[in-house]
Amino acid sequence: MYRKIMIALMASAGLAAPACAEKGDVLVRLRGILVAPNESSSGITPTFPAEKVKVSNSFMPELDFTYMATSHIGAELILATTKHHASGKAGTTGTIGRLASTWVLPPTLTLQYHFMPDGAIRPYVGAGINYTIFYSEKASAGLKAAVGPTTVGMKDSVGYALQAGVDVPLTKRTFVNFDIKYLDINTTALLATTAIGTQRVRVHLDPIVVGVGIGMKF
Repeated sequence: MYRKIMIALMASAGLAAPACAEKGDVLVRLRGILVAPNESSSGITPTFPAEKVKVSNSFMPELDFTYMATSHIGAELILATTKHHASGKAGTTGTIGRLASTWVLPPTLTLQYHFMPDGAIRPYVGAGINYTIFYSEKASAGLKAAVGPTTVGMKDSVGYALQAGVDVPLTKRTFVNFDIKYLDINTTALLATTAIGTQRVRVHLDPIVVGVGIGMKF
């Protein structure tokens, strides 16, 4: 009887234990992310060559999918969109403040290495590519008041992506995820104004993306 009870307990513990990530698994994560640009910019040329811009942080949800080619190697597709505001840092544009806003969609594909797929804590690193699309660009009311009707356009970007994170299993199928990424994003913003013509500014966004969320294995 004692032996039967021990076998039953071991079997139930095995069913409750977190399962390892295996070949063919699909991991789906929903994260809350902070996108914090490490921006640097050229001057706003040709009229304000000494004046630069800064870009706001943004909080948004993110959805990603990882396909495990082996228990250690996975490919992750990251999907999220965030809204950011560009403001003048000094001089004339600094007094205007917010200059424009844009939505950013940077679909990112990374190849990951998972160090301990059957561990209680499962760290991974990844590297890949992002293609960043800028859409719904708008000039601010302050900029329009200063220089008249203005249209804004931003060029799409292609760059690399770096990633590190950890999955902490909760059950056989669910886990908590902590993730950090660096995205190489560069663009040129065009401000077409009626009063001072077309202004250009080259912006390196290069955001750090920090995420925390929940995941499920399928």
